[in-house]
Amino acid sequence: MSLHRIRDILEADYGCEECPPDGPHAVLVLEDDKRIEVSEKWIAEQEIEEGKRVWIGGDGDVRKAIHVVAAVILAEMPRAEKMTYDEEMSCAGEMTYAEDVPCAEGMADADISMNTDDLRGTKIFATQRGYGDFKDGWEFPGGKVEPDETPEQAIVREIREELDTEIRVERYIDTIEYDYPEFHLSMDCFLCSVLSGELTLKEHEAARWLTVEELDAVEWLPADRTIIGKLCKLLRDGV
Repeated sequence: MSLHRIRDILEADYGCEECPPDGPHAVLVLEDDKRIEVSEKWIAEQEIEEGKRVWIGGDGDVRKAIHVVAAVILAEMPRAEKMTYDEEMSCAGEMTYAEDVPCAEGMADADISMNTDDLRGTKIFATQRGYGDFKDGWEFPGGKVEPDETPEQAIVREIREELDTEIRVERYIDTIEYDYPEFHLSMDCFLCSVLSGELTLKEHEAARWLTVEELDAVEWLPADRTIIGKLCKLLRDGV
């Protein structure tokens, strides 16, 4: 089972009398030079184009692949800020951590780096989808990766567009590979922190901050649910 990017789409080499029963075929040329013959009807239905991806299953089944990113946004306040040693010592007994707000007033533009080595007790941000086939399901916000983007660039752009918020990508968590009935989803998941903004819902119908004990309190979309176990370990054990 593997994910492949389409480099070229060619006409299949056969005469009219050899035309398959499902209509004319075409050949997908993948980046590793592997070639797969599929029907032109399937290409049109799945909106397959050069530069997009396909998933080849263990049985040779070919599916349209959608590459997306998801942000696991942390509610915990950033723990490390660039300051002098004396400043660190003077602030050591005064730092507090916000549970119900993404970042403290005045911290939005600070040059900060969150300590993601210990996440015990941290809340994470979940959103309820407000449109499409998966309306009302809960997910980690994000969206599709454009051809000219890295996954990290894509998640920053998507959160800006969906939630009117600037985030920092703290670290990569995992890539989820999940087969929906009509397509294969490849989802890169990242731990993120808020730099500025109020996480305004522009496309989603609801949102919640969830502790580890509350992760099962919402109906997750199938692909998103597969990473819950890893998140529970992060939030319970801090690793």
